[in-house]
Amino acid sequence: MARPEQVLVLEPQHELKFRGPFTDVVTATLKLTNPTDRNVCFKVKTTAPRRYCVRPNSGVIDSGTSINVSVMLQPFDYDPNEKSKHKFMVQSVLAPFDMTDMEGVWKEAKPDELMDSKLRCAFEMPLENDKTAEHSALPKSASASLDDGEVKKIMEECKRLQMEVQRLQEENKQIREDDGLRKRKVTSVASPHSSNTMAMTAMKDEGLSTRVLAFCLLFFVIGAIIGKLVL
Repeated sequence: MARPEQVLVLEPQHELKFRGPFTDVVTATLKLTNPTDRNVCFKVKTTAPRRYCVRPNSGVIDSGTSINVSVMLQPFDYDPNEKSKHKFMVQSVLAPFDMTDMEGVWKEAKPDELMDSKLRCAFEMPLENDKTAEHSALPKSASASLDDGEVKKIMEECKRLQMEVQRLQEENKQIREDDGLRKRKVTSVASPHSSNTMAMTAMKDEGLSTRVLAFCLLFFVIGAIIGKLVL
C-alpha cells in the first residue's frame, strides 16, 4: 500500500546545498511548514549521521506554523571529483489529538500513516572571481578612508626621503674615497695630530652611516604603509 503524500512543505524541496570552504562547519537551513489544521510530528534522518549534526532532529509542528532545521556539515577534506551520495529524509505523521508522548506516537504509527520526503546533498566551492572580489574589498575600503590630498602628501614625502637617501649615499661614498686618498699619503709613522684626524673622520663616517640607515628604515616603513593603503 502506497504511503500518503507528505503534508509538510519543505524549503528547499529536493536538495540541500553546502557552500565551502569545508575546513570549518558549514550549515544549511531546512524550513518545514505545516499548512494543515492538525499538529504534525516530524523526524529528520540522514544516510551519514557521523558527518552531520541536525538541530532539531525531531519535534512537533503546530498547525499553520513552521520551523527551521539547521543541518551542520562537519569539516572534511573536499574532493571536487567526488560527488556527494549523502541523503536526508524528513519523516512525518499526524499527531493524535490526545498525544502525550511523541516517542509513543512513532512506535504506534502504522506504515500507511507515515509520510516522508527525501533530499540529496550538494557541495559547492566559491568561484575564483568571488574570492577575488572578497579579497579586493578590504584594500578598497581602506584606501577610501584617506582623501586624495593626504595620499599625495605621503607620496611626495616618500619621494623626498628617497632622494635624500640617494644624496647621503653619494656623500658617504665620496668621503670614503677622500679618506682612502689621505691614508695613502700619510707616512708610516703616524703623528698624534694625524691620529686625531683619522678618529674624527671615522666618527663622521659612523654618524653619516647611522643617518643613512635611519632614513632607509623610515622610507621602508612609510613605503609599506602606502603599499597597503593604495592597493
